[in-house]
Amino acid sequence: MSQTVTEFEVHDIRFPTSEQLDGSDAMNPDPDYSAAYVVLRTGEGAEGHGFCFTIGRGNDVLAAAIEALRPYVIGRRAPRTAADLAALHIELTHDSQLRWLGPEKGVMHMAAGAVINAAWDLAAKAAGLPVWEFLAGMTPEELVSLVDFRYLTDAITPVEALEILRAAEPGRAERAARLRAEGYPAYTTSPGWLGYDDTKLVTLAEQAVADGFQQIKLKVGGDLDDDVRRMKLARAAVGPDIRIAVDANQRWDVPDAIRWMTALAPHEPYWIEEPTSPDDILGHAAVRAGQPVKVATGEHIANRVVFKQLLQAEAVDFVQIDAARVAGVNENLAVLLLAAKYGKPVCPHAGGVGLCELVQHLAMFDYVAVSGTWEDRAIEYVDHLHEHFTDPVVIDSGRYVAPGAPGFSARMRPESMAAHRYPEGPVWQARRSGPVRATSAGPGASGTAPRRVAEAPTGNHPAGTSAPCDAPHQTPRADPTRSPGQDPTEEVNS
Repeated sequence: MSQTVTEFEVHDIRFPTSEQLDGSDAMNPDPDYSAAYVVLRTGEGAEGHGFCFTIGRGNDVLAAAIEALRPYVIGRRAPRTAADLAALHIELTHDSQLRWLGPEKGVMHMAAGAVINAAWDLAAKAAGLPVWEFLAGMTPEELVSLVDFRYLTDAITPVEALEILRAAEPGRAERAARLRAEGYPAYTTSPGWLGYDDTKLVTLAEQAVADGFQQIKLKVGGDLDDDVRRMKLARAAVGPDIRIAVDANQRWDVPDAIRWMTALAPHEPYWIEEPTSPDDILGHAAVRAGQPVKVATGEHIANRVVFKQLLQAEAVDFVQIDAARVAGVNENLAVLLLAAKYGKPVCPHAGGVGLCELVQHLAMFDYVAVSGTWEDRAIEYVDHLHEHFTDPVVIDSGRYVAPGAPGFSARMRPESMAAHRYPEGPVWQARRSGPVRATSAGPGASGTAPRRVAEAPTGNHPAGTSAPCDAPHQTPRADPTRSPGQDPTEEVNS
């Protein structure tokens, strides 16, 4: 049987999460969690799965970008070693004509990351190991060989990276054993979506504490008075000893961020996440210097170079890698090494379909083989859509249980893929039968969510669903050009 990649499948998978406002925030009020999904298959029948996360419209664009990478993979020997994976990473990210579309950022770069992650899934399965353990079993020299150090050597050199990895090498086995025994710290965003009313926020916050989480996160940035009230409610619900992070999802200009966080600071937010544009290094530095709350960012950072600059400018306190934003495991390894060099904790982003499954491996590898610590670190957890994966994350007493199944935990259930394939899957076809009006809780009785009138189809369909992204009737969307505090859904499409 062939040990080369003989099949390359790309799927546009979308989950209509917007009806229940799962994932809602000040910039993204109606996300339909989606995955541009790729499967690599060898002649032997081995499979590698990878994907990029989006929130609906544009998922087809990302799927097309992944499809453009087919010629680079079909006929290629299935990757097995660090050398194989390094070569694939360089070929996909250094192709001059494709690189021109970024360079090394945006849709094409994310597409390369999906394919690279699928290759890691394939290689780890061949080794019979979960990705975190597969990575942690590599020598420091192999790990350094995986990283593209172009544009990084003013911040970290291969020699410095090798020193970091060699320093962590002696305790690897003990830390791996502790990880398997205790799990990795988690925090949860599930109570804090901006579209949830106050009752739901308090109920879920109390449940998070009962479930053992030591940190929760609230979305902010819609209205300052609402955010102060919600922060007070959350603090009363969880008590003084539970950390509450807040996340603005890029909503503010720098002066707004400073003003807003100064007002929230008396309620002791643990960090402010994405206070302004992810490209604005100096803006993040100004926010960090201009108010008392620590700054976290990273989920929308395009590549290792911007992470480098954030660290050099002392613009962040927490580095938030995302498994599906940059060019796969290899580029995230570069970011982990940069964070270790600058002494910043890594708290990965995982708010999206499948992101918890992927990024747990990177954080656990960092603990075992790079930073050697989980102090001041936690992986985000959102309790959405894990049932669609064959190896879903497991949370026990507020901690991620170390995955033991070989691979990257990326394989989606075939029946889930068939049901949610866009636009032909039955979940989406059912939503084309005709519109009805559906509303969420308004700001009257107990809620903080802006009034939101959605067009949802009739027919027998499960709760938690909405119209397809390009259907004639859609949920109204916020205009990010509006000033903070203005109701983003005052004008409702009909």
